[in-house]
Amino acid sequence: METENIIELNNVSISHQDGLVLSGVTFSLKRGEFVYLIGKSGAGKTSLLRSLYADKTIDTGTAMVCGMDLTAIRKRQIPLLRRKIGVVFQNFRLLTDRSVYENLNFVLRATGWKKRDEIDQQIMQTLQAVGIADKADAMTYRLSEGEQQRVGIARALINNPDLILADEPTGNLDPITSSEIMTLLTDINREQGVSMIISSHDFMMIDKFPARVLCCENGGVVVPE
Repeated sequence: METENIIELNNVSISHQDGLVLSGVTFSLKRGEFVYLIGKSGAGKTSLLRSLYADKTIDTGTAMVCGMDLTAIRKRQIPLLRRKIGVVFQNFRLLTDRSVYENLNFVLRATGWKKRDEIDQQIMQTLQAVGIADKADAMTYRLSEGEQQRVGIARALINNPDLILADEPTGNLDPITSSEIMTLLTDINREQGVSMIISSHDFMMIDKFPARVLCCENGGVVVPE
């Protein structure tokens, strides 16, 4: 049975090798909700996002994400968690020696898809959803930064996730392209019901696309006043 919350953290602490990054982190994210995560560089935003897709260990507390207990998750269960979560990076992290299609094909095959016709259909539907179906055969390094980020969003969407985590998705983009990417993300959230946490420094975008805000500061996560 699905719970109302897709994320539930209670008194969570997260460390780097050189010490504690965040402690006492308590918040929940409802299914279909869109939330911003703000904070200064080094405040722990990326560490928090990494912990949510089990790329970083949670030291203490309780943490349920997409119905899985992150404090008890086994290594073999992590791929299952990550099929439920799409991740969008600031610097795109695309395979630059491959086409757009091949980038998405790589993800699908790595997560268990086998039938070529189903893979083709899923890739083209996803590229259509992010507005670059005509770029399927293009090499990623030839795309504009805005197009590359659309590929990054397509990669995050390709397995029909319950949750998308986006770490500064407009950080390398000009204002017009940033607005286009934020429009795309908010449309996906509204139309497909995908829950989202968007890490951002861009307060103009937050004003333009308002939603609940969480702030990493003073070693914790708070709701700004």
